[in-house]
Amino acid sequence: MTLEALPYFWQQLSFLSPWMLAFLPLPWLIRRIFQPAPQQQVPLLAPHLIRRFESSGASLMQPAVKQITSLPVLGFVIWLLILLAAMRPVWFWQAEPFKATGKNLMLAVDLSGSMEQTDMQIGGQAVDRLTAVKKVVQDFIEKRQGDRMGLVVFGTQAFLQSPLSFDLKTVQTLLNETEIGMAGNNTAIGDAIGVTLQHLSKTHQDHTVLILLTDGSNTAGAVQPLDAARQAKSMGVKIYTIGVGVVASRGLDQLLFGQSRSVDTDTLKTIAERSGGQFYTAANLQQLNDIYNEINQLESTEQDRTPYRPRTELYPWPLGAALLISFFIALYRLYRPKYYD
Repeated sequence: MTLEALPYFWQQLSFLSPWMLAFLPLPWLIRRIFQPAPQQQVPLLAPHLIRRFESSGASLMQPAVKQITSLPVLGFVIWLLILLAAMRPVWFWQAEPFKATGKNLMLAVDLSGSMEQTDMQIGGQAVDRLTAVKKVVQDFIEKRQGDRMGLVVFGTQAFLQSPLSFDLKTVQTLLNETEIGMAGNNTAIGDAIGVTLQHLSKTHQDHTVLILLTDGSNTAGAVQPLDAARQAKSMGVKIYTIGVGVVASRGLDQLLFGQSRSVDTDTLKTIAERSGGQFYTAANLQQLNDIYNEINQLESTEQDRTPYRPRTELYPWPLGAALLISFFIALYRLYRPKYYD
């Protein structure tokens, strides 16, 4: 390391608990205050051992084992290394900008049986509605870096799949792992809103945006959608509702999927209006993508670029060195050779 690099080194290195250095004189104070009592012992030796010592010219009061004079120094080094680890040295890397918008976004996705209808296309290939939703929502999530997102899935029942989190990759992964029918084949729109509001109430979050996507009408659940919308309004939760694959057919679809493939546009529109949001319909992938882009623009805020400096904890290095030196001292004391002068 050159002298020119020293200022940079000290800028990157920091201690989270520098006050631990105050314990440096602790071993000296303990030794000073608690001094060992003087030993007044006369060695008890057998006559034949005395003659053996006298013939060898060794002194009876001379220690039989030579002591290493560097042991106290090593002990002090160990204490310094322990204090250094306790001071929690950290190395700060180059500062990175972190976008923080402060938005809380909850996604509610319909997983009922009718979502398996293959009336959407990706790259000219017919796909089911859920696959199209995953594709569009994935792009939407990537545009919301700095926001907190959560995920609710619903069918016959509604479940909180992911609480509000800055970890958008996890939210995206959990969405990609969802399957049609995993929450039941019916549609509990009211319960989906209710589960979302319950989560927000427990975490004391307000001014949250809920984007609810469904391809049917409310056919299950204990909570009425319009009642849930009123509760959302009182909590400051804005709901954007999206109806996917609007089809007017009934009859056989009602029998097969437990609901109609037609979206209850009136209910979804009322939910959005009562909560201060908007209602959209999407019959194809492009319309669905345009809707999420519009919501992204409507709910965008001026982004604060907060500097974030990744850091690496360095305390394992001095702590490991202290343990290593202690280990070798213990080995020496255990296996040191014994000899006489």
